[in-house]
Amino acid sequence: MSRSRLAFLLCFISVLMISGCSSSGMGNVDKKGKVLVYTSFYSLADFAKKIGGKHVIVKNMVPPGVEPHDFEPKIREMAPLSKADVFIYNGIGMESWINQAKPMLEDGNAKVVNASQRIEAKVNHKKDPHVWLDPMKAKQQAKAIEQALIKKDPRHKKEYEKNYALLSKRFDALDQKFKGIVKGSKQRTFITSHAAFGHLADRYGLTQVAVSGLSPSDEPSAKELQAVVQKARKYKVHTIYFEELVSGKVAETVREEVGARALTLSTLEGLTQKQKEAGEDYFSLMDKNVENLAKGLNAN
Repeated sequence: MSRSRLAFLLCFISVLMISGCSSSGMGNVDKKGKVLVYTSFYSLADFAKKIGGKHVIVKNMVPPGVEPHDFEPKIREMAPLSKADVFIYNGIGMESWINQAKPMLEDGNAKVVNASQRIEAKVNHKKDPHVWLDPMKAKQQAKAIEQALIKKDPRHKKEYEKNYALLSKRFDALDQKFKGIVKGSKQRTFITSHAAFGHLADRYGLTQVAVSGLSPSDEPSAKELQAVVQKARKYKVHTIYFEELVSGKVAETVREEVGARALTLSTLEGLTQKQKEAGEDYFSLMDKNVENLAKGLNAN
């Protein structure tokens, strides 16, 4: 064993001992015979809860109100992963901290699931991690979660299959809603504060113009900003879409420049505390995305 790995493991063990004595955080979970699932961000947690039902305890690594692109868990926050039965992450570069988490997972007994492993990640020749915003690709992620739960807990296979079948129908219904607004739309281009909606746009024949890159922290140059403004004017776009979890200062500049209105498109990367308290979930927020996108596209 290398000295660096030994040092890391010693640090991990000490943190685990400390967290085991603490009543706070994600450490002390009484599983009560249930499958303990950890996920790397909100949408995957929501899918796991809906498929697992009463047979799972689901813990999302990212706290409410925190933007997952910027999330970097401390060792003490990753220590509970050693107790996980299943760990689900998105992949495609979404979680920069995955390699740091692997020692915890390797020392435990977790079934590790890359939910995007069998999904086409490229949009416009670039890998885009936001696959869950395409309902059909989200459905594929949910299938990967169902299969992982069945392998880990075959006793409840029929219930997992039943729950997935119900969830699958909801994805299909959501897909039809997006198709419906696009079919009746007069506009095919929409502007977002960051490039999170490439998979959704590709699915429904739309064009996304993003102010920032694949990560909200990728601020555009003055030249790139001007290009966005020119496209907004060219395609007569009168709506700029913002997100709940990130600052929209740069996009606000574009909005003011072109005289556009502001609407929200949720990336479903996480919930705000207010959304959590209101009982929002993937489908309620995606329904709001359908509604707001219809307004921006001038759908009938």
